Amino acid sequence: MIDILRSEYETAVTRREQKQEGSYTCYLFEQGIDKILKKCGEECSEVIIAAKNGKKEDTVGELSDLIYHLAVLMANEGISVDDLEEEYMKRHAKEGNLKVFHQVDKNT
Repeated sequence: MIDILRSEYETAVTRREQKQEGSYTCYLFEQGIDKILKKCGEECSEVIIAAKNGKKEDTVGELSDLIYHLAVLMANEGISVDDLEEEYMKRHAKEGNLKVFHQVDKNT
């Protein structure tokens, strides 16, 4: 999975540095962070809907779109795949990492 993300990320970085006419990735960079975040949000919602509908091929397609847009976000923000790997290694080393969620009183 990291290889796929790394490939998408490297393509995004290349497009950011070397403008290419007609490139959707270049368009996203030109539009800026608000557009990139909007697309990440849209793709996340589409993943949720596809998964809820239970069609694996649709969910796979939407996940692929989301990963691409996240890679663009990472490139825009200067977050590398190595940064993610480092964070995952820290988290993997932790034990007893269950989060405790607060209780909501649904009667109020």
